[in-house]
Amino acid sequence: MASFLFLFFCSLFPLSLSATTHLSLSFPLFTPDSRPPSTTATNSLHDSLISRPNKGGAPSYNYKLPFKYSMAPIVSLPIGTPPQTQQLVLDTGSQLSWIQCHKKKPVVRTSPPATMFDPSLSSTFSNLPCNHPICKPRVPDFTLPTTCDQNRLCHYSYFYADGTLAEGNLVREKFTFSRATSTPPLTLGCAQDTSDTKGILGMNLGRLSFPSQAKITKFSYCIPSRPVQTGTFYLGNNPNSPNFQYVDLLTFGQRQRMPNLDPVAYTVAMLGVRLGGKRLSIPPSVFRPDGGGAGQTMVDSGSELTYFVDEAYKEVKEEIVRLVGAKLKKGYTYGNVADMCFDSNIGALIGDMVLEFDKGAEIMIPKEQILHNVEGKVWCVAIGRSDMIGAASNIIGNVHQRNHWVEFDLANRRVGFGKADCSRSV
Repeated sequence: MASFLFLFFCSLFPLSLSATTHLSLSFPLFTPDSRPPSTTATNSLHDSLISRPNKGGAPSYNYKLPFKYSMAPIVSLPIGTPPQTQQLVLDTGSQLSWIQCHKKKPVVRTSPPATMFDPSLSSTFSNLPCNHPICKPRVPDFTLPTTCDQNRLCHYSYFYADGTLAEGNLVREKFTFSRATSTPPLTLGCAQDTSDTKGILGMNLGRLSFPSQAKITKFSYCIPSRPVQTGTFYLGNNPNSPNFQYVDLLTFGQRQRMPNLDPVAYTVAMLGVRLGGKRLSIPPSVFRPDGGGAGQTMVDSGSELTYFVDEAYKEVKEEIVRLVGAKLKKGYTYGNVADMCFDSNIGALIGDMVLEFDKGAEIMIPKEQILHNVEGKVWCVAIGRSDMIGAASNIIGNVHQRNHWVEFDLANRRVGFGKADCSRSV
């Protein structure tokens, strides 16, 4: 998307999915430029919304391929039978995956652009009818806006927070990686009216996400420090994982409705922030959801920037002002969310930044990467205010995941971090 932020889709209601093999794969990614618990699901709305990986003895298939990165990682995936390559934003903050579909015109027959999916060429493609359970929401708080179109097909329409529109029909289609390896038919969006040129690969904990439907129990990626460099993406086991630091995913029991909580995000226990060696005076409670769900901290590969709620943001800004306040770019705010900006990269005057998590896990951002080049010669601390994007959450964006392995271990309900040079083949 031509935006610095890819916010998550709204969460979807439970859907029973048949057990299939555990896939362990990896794919090429390209730049746009060139969200252990109790197994008693009946006691928890959160549990009812999250798919449980099948822990049977099904075989694994390990694949690893490189990717390039710009504002968000873009994975190129083979979809359909025979496969057609589609470019999708790898988004751990979204649930529903959707692809760009060719919209057939009744009079003028033209070939679809190479980046679009042509359903007529796939023998495994099918549309979902209006009477499919997905078109009949059961949990009002977690629904995808669906309607019945003139052909009695399930139609969806969704606006992202940045104004991007995705609209089309819900369909079922396979991801066909090779003649011997493919997923079962997965529920996807087939977008025909969209303001963007890429689709979404929804990777969160919801039942309709790609990992949940394909029964993938682990995936990881390593984002390089600069867009011109190449990173690595795994679906399945990562040989580097013995060196990772892990933090458990937070789960939520049966409570009153929490309007600000995304229960299927990758929510982790963040404890604090160190800046230039100084631990900031931010209570750990600021990074945990309160009674209304505000304050949860999620790991989101689809958001470029990191976002903090006001109490945390103000503490960071206060320290930045103390260190380099005289050099702040007066009256400048990037994207209406980030106002700690400068006319050059002066990160060396600020020092390293460390995001602290439970169990000793950390993400360390070196001083050379504290500031993010947002346009021209303008550099900003890559932290925005959550309230300016209409959120009440703390979001760890992909800028602050650079040069780290980030692993999502769904079977053990944890997220792992490991320092790495992501520009190398790792």
